[in-house]
Amino acid sequence: MGSPPVKKALEMEIPSALGTDGTRVASYNPWIALYWLTSGKTIGGNKVIAEENILDRATALRLATHKGYELIKERDKGRIVKGYFADMVILSDDYFVIPEENIKNIKSKLTIVDGKVVYASQEYSSVGPKSLPVIPNWSPVKYFGGYQH
Repeated sequence: MGSPPVKKALEMEIPSALGTDGTRVASYNPWIALYWLTSGKTIGGNKVIAEENILDRATALRLATHKGYELIKERDKGRIVKGYFADMVILSDDYFVIPEENIKNIKSKLTIVDGKVVYASQEYSSVGPKSLPVIPNWSPVKYFGGYQH
């Protein structure tokens, strides 16, 4: 299979991180990327990563959080440790225990960046910011896609 050998790169101690590639070929949703790396499958279910390159969930999550910040020399982000910035989320599901197929469906209920609430689902709307309007008003994103919610 032709996917990047991420596990081998880590074993060789090559600095690595996980992103979404959101502006080109994939979703902005980080859970899609985590699903891909931990299952070896595309969102459509096609196996594209060789079994020996599939990562465990903890390693994949580290690549999506503080390992990315380490690559860009921002070493005080991406971990829940004293002295680090308070970026965190309350999730719809427990990433570490849900069935593999459900990883791609995880949603944020509450997102905090730099100590400020930047997103709140209906459940936490009393502490969340007001939704920004979709511009232009006629944009299909206003009606389809789900990321506007």
